[in-house]
Amino acid sequence: MNTLLLIENVGVVIAIVVVGLIFLLVFFTYFIPVGLWFSALLSGVRISLVQLIFMRWRKVPPSIIVNAMINSTKAGLTVSRDQLEAHFLAGGHVQSVVNALISADKANIPLDFKAATAIDLAGRNVFEAVQMSVNPRVINTPPVSAVAKNGIQLVVKARVTVRTNIKQLVGGAGEETILARIGEGIVTTVGSAHDHKTVLENPDQISKTVLAKGLDAGTAFEILSIDIADIDVGQNIGAKLQMEQASADLKVAQAKAEERRAMAVASEQEMKAKAQEARAKVIEAEAEIPKAMAEAFRSGNLGIMDYYKMKNIQADTEMRDSIAKPQQGNKPTKKDE
Repeated sequence: MNTLLLIENVGVVIAIVVVGLIFLLVFFTYFIPVGLWFSALLSGVRISLVQLIFMRWRKVPPSIIVNAMINSTKAGLTVSRDQLEAHFLAGGHVQSVVNALISADKANIPLDFKAATAIDLAGRNVFEAVQMSVNPRVINTPPVSAVAKNGIQLVVKARVTVRTNIKQLVGGAGEETILARIGEGIVTTVGSAHDHKTVLENPDQISKTVLAKGLDAGTAFEILSIDIADIDVGQNIGAKLQMEQASADLKVAQAKAEERRAMAVASEQEMKAKAQEARAKVIEAEAEIPKAMAEAFRSGNLGIMDYYKMKNIQADTEMRDSIAKPQQGNKPTKKDE
């Protein structure tokens, strides 16, 4: 019985010891990162355990800060713990900044901690920017359509070699601005050429003209070279525009002719209406003549002999008119022949 109790007590003690060891391991690993402090100590980074504990309370991962300090120290750079913590709390990428500082130092590129953190907080990848400054990048432009003075369209593709301008990385324009300016320069150069064949024979003319404009001003990049990759001949824009203009002129002429015809028809209708109105007035006036003659007979102003004289004069006048007018439409018949 005593043996069983002794075994049970030993088991309880062992369990307590194991739980205690696990608690101590977790405590010294997470709350007091002794292993991280020891690694920093061996790497020549002086940092106290109290500061590591305070980092936990400030919600700053000690591993990120200590590893960054170890990397910078081994690379021969001096970066303080406060600077790294402040940058992390501001939302920056500590390891990316440290890697950028190390790369810039090895490549003899002037870059301090303040500028690197400013670039990182601006939303740009500072480490990638330093790499791009050391190893220039090639950007392929989309096809740019331009028309020479003779009306021939050319489709140009270019390759632009750029590297990062560290000093203008904060506030400088990006790749979209570079591509837009190059496209504008290509359009201007091709458009100033009198013949598209000149551009095809000397494509380097585009590169020289575009480079001379200083298109990288105010951007985060420095243009090293512009190489024309391909030039294709497109449509004859000049002839197409002339055809469209001729078609438009024809439609305008047709519209004006239709307008004149409509005006002529309207004028003719108006003249016919006036002629009918005049005929109606003549008929009305002729209808008044018998009434006037009857009134003249009744009043004694016109006698019967005067009336006959007037009729004779009218008959003579009609006879003279018929003699004077040429006969029309009286063709001889077969019987007359």
